[in-house]
Amino acid sequence: MVNAQKVWDGCLKFIGDNVSEQVFKTWFIPIKVLEIQNNTLKIQVPSKFFYEWLEEHYIKLLKSALNRELGPGFKLVYSIKMEHIPNGKSPFSETIPSGGSTSIAPQELAGIKESELRNPFINSSSQRLVIEPQLNLSHTFESFLEGKSNRTARSVGMEVSKKPGGTSFNPLFIFGNVGLGKTHLANAIGLEAKERYPDKVVLYVSSDKFTQQYGEAILRKSRNSFIHFYQMIDVLIVDDIQLLSGKSGTQDVFFHIYNHLHQHGKQVVFTSDKPPVELQDIESRLLSRFKWGVATELEPPDFNMRVSILKNKLYRDGLEIDSTVLEYIAENVKSSIRELEGVALSLVAKSSFQNKDIDMDLVRKTVANYVKNSKREITVDLIKTTVADHFGLNIADILSKSRKRDIAQARQIAMYFAKKMTKKSLVSIGQEVGKRDHATVLHACKTVINLCETDRQFKRDTDAIKNKLTK
Repeated sequence: MVNAQKVWDGCLKFIGDNVSEQVFKTWFIPIKVLEIQNNTLKIQVPSKFFYEWLEEHYIKLLKSALNRELGPGFKLVYSIKMEHIPNGKSPFSETIPSGGSTSIAPQELAGIKESELRNPFINSSSQRLVIEPQLNLSHTFESFLEGKSNRTARSVGMEVSKKPGGTSFNPLFIFGNVGLGKTHLANAIGLEAKERYPDKVVLYVSSDKFTQQYGEAILRKSRNSFIHFYQMIDVLIVDDIQLLSGKSGTQDVFFHIYNHLHQHGKQVVFTSDKPPVELQDIESRLLSRFKWGVATELEPPDFNMRVSILKNKLYRDGLEIDSTVLEYIAENVKSSIRELEGVALSLVAKSSFQNKDIDMDLVRKTVANYVKNSKREITVDLIKTTVADHFGLNIADILSKSRKRDIAQARQIAMYFAKKMTKKSLVSIGQEVGKRDHATVLHACKTVINLCETDRQFKRDTDAIKNKLTK
């Protein structure tokens, strides 16, 4: 009987001689050996991220160590056990052979025959219709940290998952800037609803995927089958609904699907980068339905929340970084959760590849690169301030009803850049620049374009303002 721990100790000794101390401490010390059985060594890693990193960067080293200790022919199998979860609850635990992949267990939709309905998520035919929820199993409520910036949205999401379709929060419209956790929260709702109601059919789909599927259904002349498939869903989660903008055909078919689901007490969850009132090129009948339930916003996290997010992310992935480093990152990276986590993981990667400890010099360089490469968010307020400063005016002048040429042109330039550089609707821009209507904004944009072609000084002013906004 081969002693698994003794074999692994031998593997660690060989690995330690071939990597830096930092790499060894980060990626190999956290591994636990479980057993040797049937020519297979089974090891436990703390997260799927950890497994993927080992497979991508150190699999040859691992197999070389295994061959030295046991000889050729032995296989390596990972057990992913997420122990670092609040309240001790783990969203999943699975076993993967080296070189393998993970998948979500399919759920059968009882009572539907393949001849009656086609699943647009699979290309090949099947004897049974199966629906995979398409959910990210790690995006749970447990891993979605609560703070002042997201407390309301998280609470509403939890209520929806407890009683999908049975609350006034239907549809639930989650909005906020990129990287604040909209997709995570939407997935958490789906996972919780599925856990509480295993017989319900839960489905997550991005707007781009939905549009693609609809196009394929048109080509196959199976539009009715496509509609019927989506009308069978109990909890439908549609990510980035703003991407339906301008797609009238897709909006039309979605309108019929949504109406059916809502009338039959099914739950619908949307995510968007802006609230319903600011969505552009969406049919009014669809917009009105987005407003039937509740819209809840995810706001940027404060400093303490950013530190907690970093600690939680690294802890869940089985990684460690000094608290001083985490606080420095949280103080300097404020725009999104995604960037926060990206900086932390970049530090771990650089430390591993450069064979050096994570010191403050490395931290400052990494953070500087992220902050430098991140585009500053351009808002209507920033545009108004920049235009006013350039022309030596007050913001009150731009918002006034004055028709003096210099003020009117400054106002038109502000509207032009607001239309060009923000995602605001014409109506919203008009409201923020002196409470004008959308027709005034359109006229202003056309005027600026024409003057740039005929008035050199006007073009120089416009270019200078653009440079100030984009520097």
